Amino acid sequence: MTKGSSKSTTFRRLPGFRDFVPEDFALRAHIFEAWRRVARRSGFLEYDAPPLEPLELYTEKSGAEIVGQLYNFQDKGGRDISLRPEMTPSLARILGERSRSMPKPIRWFSIPQLFRYERQQRGRLREHFQWNVDLVGEESTAADAEVLAVAINGLRELGLDHTSFRARVSDRRLLSALLSASGVEEDRLPDAYAVIDKVEREGEAKTRERLEGVGMEPDAAGLLFALFAEPGLESVRRHFGDREEVAGILAELETYLSDLEAMGLGEYVGFDLSIVRGLAYYTGIVFELFDREGELRAICGGGRYDRLVEWAGGESLPAVGFGMGDVVLGELLSDRGLVPEYRRALDYFIVTIGDDLRPLALGIARRLREDGHSVVYPLRAQSVRKQFASAATEGAGRTIVLGPDEVARGVAIVRDMGTGEEQEVSLDELR
Repeated sequence: MTKGSSKSTTFRRLPGFRDFVPEDFALRAHIFEAWRRVARRSGFLEYDAPPLEPLELYTEKSGAEIVGQLYNFQDKGGRDISLRPEMTPSLARILGERSRSMPKPIRWFSIPQLFRYERQQRGRLREHFQWNVDLVGEESTAADAEVLAVAINGLRELGLDHTSFRARVSDRRLLSALLSASGVEEDRLPDAYAVIDKVEREGEAKTRERLEGVGMEPDAAGLLFALFAEPGLESVRRHFGDREEVAGILAELETYLSDLEAMGLGEYVGFDLSIVRGLAYYTGIVFELFDREGELRAICGGGRYDRLVEWAGGESLPAVGFGMGDVVLGELLSDRGLVPEYRRALDYFIVTIGDDLRPLALGIARRLREDGHSVVYPLRAQSVRKQFASAATEGAGRTIVLGPDEVARGVAIVRDMGTGEEQEVSLDELR
């Protein structure tokens, strides 16, 4: 503002970003607390990393084209850096430096804020918080089942059940074997994955045409599309189970699904060959969680990425993990009526009758706060009526009323704001 000008300046929030006023922050905290409870119950330890990373951490893995989706710039030291768009590369960097000296398996989780310069739409902003859970150093499908169980339980902890969401599971190795058996050359596999990733949006005719475009014969393309439409492993076994590499993968998937069934989570999970996951570093079982109505983007996605730590300069370690964003999840909780009612809450509000009792009120507030209670008192002189109104606004469970006659007798009046019941309490108990 120019000196002498009375005109105020209006500052707007950047598009795609959010403010968290107390009632919105309460939902965020509710989600984070559920995530932390579930992760810790399964033995995962929380970690974090810097929100700024070298730009090459992302371009090396995803190619230069990812730069268009990043908030990147040069810092004052001339380094090319970026706000983190995902957490897994940071995890790989950290473990690449120290995993050799760590006991395995490594169970870590984090809740970072991530940034992508993308087009906004429902369930996608330019920033979001994401629950990342990773299990590193165990190659058996038991690790895959454990990680998916954590993701499912994270949603169950928030009140969602099998009628609200489902986990759709596939395997990149199986899909690769089926594509190869159907005539797709190895160097065309990424193109085929891209076709399959869009199968639900583009429908049968377009998908079959595009599969033929990556090297499939028409009959093979038709059979593969039929496998996408038929849930479960039986159709895959019927058509391709005599191939040794397919039979081995099917056996692992059966063990994986059996483990989830034994955990009581079978009704949440279904095999779906069309789940690909867009990131190139996935190497085995992959999964995505969706709302049952199909109204929202994926709530969560993850899978096995056995070569990522080695890519970041570390030892060769198997790994599996997922990321679950708070934006889509918040939408789903709202749609299902599972957002907790926001209400202010306070243990005590101290009402003073007369300014001369203010020092006593301050001393009582200090003692109660040291004991772990939340306490508010008027910051300036107010009528008793207004103080009780403030106590109600603050959501106080009790008021402590300091009146001259009661204080002279060494007591205060404690009123339960819910029932209206009052009792005298010795000042010695309060200070």
